[in-house]
Amino acid sequence: MRGALRTATLAALLLIAAREAEGKVYLTQAQALERAFPAPQQVERRTLFLNDDQARRAGDRAGALIEARVVPYYVGRSQGGVTGYAYFDTHLVRTLPETILILLGPDARIVRIEIVSFGEPEDYLPTDRWLAQFPGRHLDDELSLKRGIRVLTGATLSARAVTEAARRVLALHELFVAAPAPGSDGSRSAPDKKTLP
Repeated sequence: MRGALRTATLAALLLIAAREAEGKVYLTQAQALERAFPAPQQVERRTLFLNDDQARRAGDRAGALIEARVVPYYVGRSQGGVTGYAYFDTHLVRTLPETILILLGPDARIVRIEIVSFGEPEDYLPTDRWLAQFPGRHLDDELSLKRGIRVLTGATLSARAVTEAARRVLALHELFVAAPAPGSDGSRSAPDKKTLP
């Protein structure tokens, strides 16, 4: 009996530890997209396919490493045209992952950043007040810690991770989505077959 109780207790503790390791999910991808592009907007999923040279160029522009070669993003549309672009960026903060949604306006400026999931302890979670520094920003020297973006006290690694993600997304968007020159070596961007309502 004691052995079965110990086994059940151990199993329960392992389950709790596994859930904590996964991190907290604040929004599903579908919920985040619904908030980014509320009805009656239509959402189309598109995908960038980068070669090594393009990833290097984007990394140089961002000042951060671009590891992904396949980058999905979402285009919101209304009858008046494009309403914005949404990117999900997943990265490590310290040792655990975080996923954020970066919403850009048609002018390629940040509209908002939302935390979708966060694996680190919540003490290191960026606050809404801190994230409020990003709207209106574009890719320039001010989009960096200790310049235009304040450091998040007690969560410097979280602040760095979000800021680098914003720079990566803006570099990819600027180089390959917003206005790739005709006939340039811009990356291929293909619509996925499914258009989300």
